[in-house]
Amino acid sequence: MKKIPMRSCVVTREKLPKSELVRVVRTPESSVIVDLSGKANGRGAYLKKDLVAIEKAEKSKILERQLEVEIPTSIYEELRNLIK
Repeated sequence: MKKIPMRSCVVTREKLPKSELVRVVRTPESSVIVDLSGKANGRGAYLKKDLVAIEKAEKSKILERQLEVEIPTSIYEELRNLIK
C-alpha cells in the first residue's frame, strides 16, 4: 500500500491529502505564485480547495502571516478560478 502525503490547511487546520489542497509559494525573489505542481522552490502554505477557505484566508490575512509577504489580490482570484 502506497503512503498518501498529508498536509495541513493554514485556514481550517485540517489534515488532508496533498491532492485536496493547493499550495501557495513565496519564491526566493519574494514574489507569490500558486504552485500547481507542488514542487516549486520557496516557502509554501497549503489551502483547502474550497471557496469558503479562500475567502477566510483573504479576510484574515493568514497567508500573509504564513508567507511573511503581502499577497496580491490576483493570487486570490487565481485560486477562486482554479476551484471553479
